[in-house]
Amino acid sequence: MEQKEITVALVGNPNCGKTSLFNALTGLNHKVSNFPGTTVEKKTGSFKLSSSKTAHIIDLPGTYSLYPKSADELVTYDILRNKSENYYPDLVIFIADASNLKRNLLLFTQVADLEVPVILVLNMLDVAERRGIKYDIEKLKEKLKVPIICINARKKEGIEKIKAILLDEKARITAQFFSLQKVNPKLLDEIATINDKRNKYSALQYSINASNLLTEKAIKLNEIFNKYEFDCIGFQEDEVLTRYQIIDEAVKHARIKNITQLKASITAKVDKILTHRYYGISIFLVLLLMVFQAMFSWSEYPKEWIEYGLKVFTDYIQNTLPPGVLNDLIVHGILAGLTGVLIFLPQIILLFLFIAILEDVGYMARVGFIMDRIMRPFGMNGKSIVPLIGGMACAVPSIMASRSIENKKERLITILVTPLMSCSARLPVYTLLISMLLKDTAKWGPFNVHGLILMLMYLIGFFAAIMSAWMFKFFIKQKEKTFFILELPGYKIPLISNLLITIYEKGSAFVFGAGKIIIAVSVILWVLASTGPHSNIQNIETKYTAIINNDTTSAIAKKELSLQMNSQKLEASYAGEFGKLIEPIIRPLGFDWKIGIALLTSMAAREVFVGTMNTIYSVNDDGDNSFGHIKTKMMAEINPRTGKPSYNTATFLSLLIFYAFALQCMSTVAIVKKETDSIKWPIIQFIYLTTLAYGSSFLVYNLFS
Repeated sequence: MEQKEITVALVGNPNCGKTSLFNALTGLNHKVSNFPGTTVEKKTGSFKLSSSKTAHIIDLPGTYSLYPKSADELVTYDILRNKSENYYPDLVIFIADASNLKRNLLLFTQVADLEVPVILVLNMLDVAERRGIKYDIEKLKEKLKVPIICINARKKEGIEKIKAILLDEKARITAQFFSLQKVNPKLLDEIATINDKRNKYSALQYSINASNLLTEKAIKLNEIFNKYEFDCIGFQEDEVLTRYQIIDEAVKHARIKNITQLKASITAKVDKILTHRYYGISIFLVLLLMVFQAMFSWSEYPKEWIEYGLKVFTDYIQNTLPPGVLNDLIVHGILAGLTGVLIFLPQIILLFLFIAILEDVGYMARVGFIMDRIMRPFGMNGKSIVPLIGGMACAVPSIMASRSIENKKERLITILVTPLMSCSARLPVYTLLISMLLKDTAKWGPFNVHGLILMLMYLIGFFAAIMSAWMFKFFIKQKEKTFFILELPGYKIPLISNLLITIYEKGSAFVFGAGKIIIAVSVILWVLASTGPHSNIQNIETKYTAIINNDTTSAIAKKELSLQMNSQKLEASYAGEFGKLIEPIIRPLGFDWKIGIALLTSMAAREVFVGTMNTIYSVNDDGDNSFGHIKTKMMAEINPRTGKPSYNTATFLSLLIFYAFALQCMSTVAIVKKETDSIKWPIIQFIYLTTLAYGSSFLVYNLFS
């Protein structure tokens, strides 16, 4: 009976075009989540093969071998050896880079020997031809004995051929490349009793991987290996050599020689500059400067449009709904909180866009290469730069990305310091505070000063991260040594469709992820800021209402008295009382009770700070939730204790430094606990970063006061 649904796994080496093929097959009909029991990200999607048949596709993490060295490679290995019944594929689409076919085919032959039906998809044939490489596909089929499809994933060429072959059940062919004749049959029988795997190769492979673990099963497996004098390392070496002999013969048989004369690689020439010890770092810093300049310059008009649209919508809601609690809750609570964050969406999207472009072009791998020399003295390696740069977008997936770091000590250090990188959630806070420090027109030669200060904040976070890493390397005891091996992919022109999908995914994750938190916090905050001990609120209203309603009071005086009344009511509210409770702790940093409330609410997510301040200054006010409104209100705030402005240069700088270092993100704390499998490290991380933020903020405030 014909299957109505099939599960397809997309497998291949890193940088072979899997993401482009996955996007071409599924479009936006996919979702991102974690594999069960892990924090490794997976993409799953579906597409119609026919009116009655659907294919579910899983994009497995890229790997070079089925002998995994990192956590993400382990996931691919586990799925293919049938650890999870839910994800075991009916068919594997193995995508290979035709310009580097020999290396790609090593993993292909291992996957095929698991006796899972496999289709070989050759991608990047155009790149191979430019390098003087061309294959006779029919001869390659003859040698490998599996279906082969040629595609260009970036241009979506050959996608229909893949769908057609998925419909053809006769095309589900298994192949065998490596024989276990040299292995003692009795050993294979004994390990089969311990490991219920699909075939003998899978059982042996699993046993070799599992024998390195500290488990009871590993002890039994090592006893069996010792009993039959089986050398695991020697077997792996022999397996790789044997597979490459088969691969060499197949490639040599199928390759068409002398079709063009191979020219000096342009990539190699460019890499001499981009990976140069000095030029490379200089170019990287210039690129960062351009990114931050663009984030401020290009986002101005979209920010104004969003702000105007939100103001029109807020006015419509305020004028449409009858006056009362519901009107106040929506206008001064929910919409005020959301407005404080949504107007920064253009800058956040631009940040995600630039990071995606640098990754798609192939530049991020070069950054890892040039930074390895810098990172090693601080207890990390070049692979650590990927989570650190990713931390500019969000620390949570970046900490998950550290799974590609094989060395446990380097991985732990990277996890602990990644939150110091300024993420997109800090961007609204930075933008608000920088705009208060400087006029919008502030220039330094051709540069926008706002962009320069923003870049400085990111550099401060980076230097704090590597210095913290240097400190942690003395406390984390482990002597495991690793070598930095990194593939430098070829340069590519980014695909617009892939960039749009990335922006959509990241932007919607920010809006809906942060939006839920902001709405919840805004509602709670509005209630706390609008209510208080009944006698206090009532006494203030009675006192001011009598004066305001007096016919002799001028219109200007009435407005001023109304603002004073609202300010005193806020101070007497539950939120005000709570803020005053913690004010003695934060006063040495230049913060008042209003900032104290925002610091506490932003523990849920850093970006809530701006929404909180917007809500505080909109409660019982004129309903203006605009960005300009909050700036004006904060700048005009007078400290009743000193009679001076509550917010000055020292306060803004203190806040900037505090938010640069403080770990105000519970999602990050949760992911660190999950990744380290311990509550110890997130506690140490939280205490360290909070102490660093408080101490640095204290020094900055007193230095500039």
